[in-house]
Amino acid sequence: GEAAPAFALPKVGGGTLSLADYRGQVVYLDFWASWCGPCRQSFPWMKDMQARYGAQGLRVLAVNVDSKSSDAETFLAQFPDLGFGIALDSKGATPATYQIKGMPTSFLIGPDGTVLLVHPSFKESDREALQAQLAAAVAANGKGKQP
Repeated sequence: GEAAPAFALPKVGGGTLSLADYRGQVVYLDFWASWCGPCRQSFPWMKDMQARYGAQGLRVLAVNVDSKSSDAETFLAQFPDLGFGIALDSKGATPATYQIKGMPTSFLIGPDGTVLLVHPSFKESDREALQAQLAAAVAANGKGKQP
């Protein structure tokens, strides 16, 4: 129920990714690294969630914590057309602010900017429960209702 710390970071492909730009939407914020095994499983799932719930107000954002952006780019080359925003934090300031202890760690953030869920790591067995929580948060925001 605490407010998610604000950040503005360089975005892969240019520009800036700022959490404030997504106020009013449900955000799934994922911290990841190129060397992280579970991240290889979470990226296809996050792509699917963005495709499935994006029109209903979900925004998946991913923050890379590698000290060299080239490591992130090599990782991302394996996952073309993700459809969600990816930022680079080579200095590690944002994961420190979020008190990240392991990779990946994800935060489900409500439209009012409060943290609804913190999820450490990622396993295949997590998919269904996480998807249910995303769907519930999107539906609660009112944009998840069918026309």
